[in-house]
Formats: sequence, structure tokens, C-alpha cells
Amino acid sequence: MAEAASILAGKGLVAFPTETYYGLGADAREPGAVQRVFEVKGRPGSKPLLLLVDSLAMVESLVEAIPSEARALMERHWPGPLTVVLRARAVVSGAVTAGTGTVGIRIPGHPVARALVRALGAPVTAPSANPSGGPPPATARDVLAAFEGKIELVLDAGRTAGGPPSTVVDATVDPPAILRAGAVTL
Repeated sequence: MAEAASILAGKGLVAFPTETYYGLGADAREPGAVQRVFEVKGRPGSKPLLLLVDSLAMVESLVEAIPSEARALMERHWPGPLTVVLRARAVVSGAVTAGTGTVGIRIPGHPVARALVRALGAPVTAPSANPSGGPPPATARDVLAAFEGKIELVLDAGRTAGGPPSTVVDATVDPPAILRAGAVTL
């Protein structure tokens, strides 16, 4: 984890397992590293990136407020595959938010993903570690097939569970609205 955190702090990219698929991590505080995520994936810059955090305190440092409905969802489903969209503070890069002023955040259920965030001490990007539009990777081998030579490290923790991606809930509206159906059902 120390090596992976060092790579992230040095603006490198690290792929790692989440509770569903492998994600592609960059230090969310580094706009250049975040930009590399878009380039490596071939992802349109108009699509925001979700962030993984390791605590409610880290969430609070990134967002303007946490509505009570969002807090209840977090308490019930975190750590786990629920991404909550909130209004971002100015400290969150426009590259992460794609200029929306909002940011999707979750505490991952996979211990390797949480350990990576904890080792860096900062939020980590987590789109799936595949070229945009391609199938999400369930193994480190899948990640290497797509990105060998393009990213600095893959944390191989075996096959992930796969299945539906994280559910994305927009908590900037009242009542909160599901933006993407996924592993956490209505």
C-alpha cells in the first residue's frame, strides 16, 4: 500500500479492486493525474469521476453539506456500492466534477480500496479500469490487457465479485434521485 500511495502522490495511476470491478485510481487533488485518467480511459471530459474516501470526515472536507437523507443512506449502505452525489467544495477539481459543481463519493466495501485511500490520506478517483465503453474488468489480468504500459501499478487482489456497478444517488435534489441503478436497490 505504501508503494501504491507513493505512486498516486507522484501523480501516477494505480488500478485496484473494488467490491464490483477494478477501478482506476489517481490522487483526486492532482488535476494532472485526474486528466491522465480521462486520457488513458478515452473518457469524455464531460463525464465526472466518482471519488472514494475512507471516512465521513473526508466526505465533509469535500462537500458543502450532507443533507439528512444522504447521511441516512451513507449510514445504511457504507462501506459499499452506493455513490452519493453532493455539492462539491471549491477544493474539488473541476476535472473531477466535469464542471458540474457536484461530486459523487463513496466509502468502498473492498478492504484493498479502503486501504489505498487510507494510505494516501486523500480521495482517490475510481472509474472502472477499462477503456471507455468497454466491459469493466473483474481481474488484474483484464486491467493489464487494456492498460499495460499506460498505468504505473495494478494491485492484484484476485477476481472481484462483478455484477451491477455502484448505485448512484443524487442527493442535491429533494427527494434524492437514482441517477444509475446498481448494486444497492430501491
